Amino acid sequence: MTPVADLAHYMRPGLLQLRALPPLSLYVHLPWCLKKCPYCDFNSHEPRAGADAAAQQARYVDALVADLEASLPFVWGRAVHSVFIGGGTPSLFAPEAIDRLIAGIRARLPLSAVCEITLEANPGTFERERFAAFRAAGVTRLSVGVQSFNDAHLSALGRVHDGAQARAALEEAARAFDTFNLDLMYALPGQTLAELQQDIDTALAFQPPHLSIYHLTIEPNTVFAKFPPRVPDEDTAWAMLDRITERTAQAGMARYEVSAYARPGHRCVHNLNYWQFGDYLGLGAGAHGKLSFAHRILRQVRHRQPELYMDRALAGDAVAQAHEVARRDLPFEYMLNALRLKDGFTLQDFMDRTGLPPGSIAAALGDAERRGWLERDGAWLRPTARGFDFLSDVLQLFLPDT
Repeated sequence: MTPVADLAHYMRPGLLQLRALPPLSLYVHLPWCLKKCPYCDFNSHEPRAGADAAAQQARYVDALVADLEASLPFVWGRAVHSVFIGGGTPSLFAPEAIDRLIAGIRARLPLSAVCEITLEANPGTFERERFAAFRAAGVTRLSVGVQSFNDAHLSALGRVHDGAQARAALEEAARAFDTFNLDLMYALPGQTLAELQQDIDTALAFQPPHLSIYHLTIEPNTVFAKFPPRVPDEDTAWAMLDRITERTAQAGMARYEVSAYARPGHRCVHNLNYWQFGDYLGLGAGAHGKLSFAHRILRQVRHRQPELYMDRALAGDAVAQAHEVARRDLPFEYMLNALRLKDGFTLQDFMDRTGLPPGSIAAALGDAERRGWLERDGAWLRPTARGFDFLSDVLQLFLPDT
């Protein structure tokens, strides 16, 4: 079907009743990395040997703009509150290419006056003037993938940077941007609690406005899945999380999401929209998207391989898969996001974002409260400390009956 025919299909009457559409974000995927990390299950690819980087970047931006053009009927008239340029390693792209991409977005979508535009950056692609050039191109927030400051751990993770490059990149990020994210990982191969403490102390010395700290997980179809490294045991990993929570609180950073800590006014707007079950248009190779209509919620996936994506996007056919979220799956999908937030959610928000009545989750909520996993505070329902630590158990209650 053409985009217009698709739109008519999704606008038809249905069982859901969404009284208003949620905030809209834009995710843009840039799929290339200098080297594929052994733990990474993202859609990232090493550049082909001998490839002309400038020509490849130019064609990819052309494809992204064509993809956006074809998608406009699905989001027409809706303001965009955040843009996240992820990957891969977006900072591999020349600032000129990022400038052209952002200009193309601005020319086609109404960005809100305070729209947050984030770019993921790898210290291994760091050049002193590059971050300032990204800022000049319109990026307002940098997300720096440090992962660790320990050279041995960085090597075990397959990272292309060392601790010195990480520190230099953070110094420049603080100089060039009013806000930035510092990303770390813990429970790394061979990591001790003392080494984790050193990483945290080093990170906090930069006074980052925002800190994301992720537990290393061994994902299927990765090198680590085939050749599992020796990682800290479960008790040590829990002790590491306790130390992270303790040190960030001492530094004045609030844990507002399972893996995210921020100073006042520096929460990640884009990620908050995900966790609050907002909408996002996903552009780029393998990008996922979620779009709401009055009577249904649509999920889309773009073609995964970069070359195929560019060919199809330039032909006006970037979407590889699209499906409506089944009514029975919406409670779990909503909770999978909302329960990651320490503040929790309201029943009104659940109704507004899913189009479902509160009765559809009443039994599961009651069960979670009886088990001490959720608590009520006025209109709000939020995970207890125990529920926050055992979210997978809480989420099981909202799975649809098989």
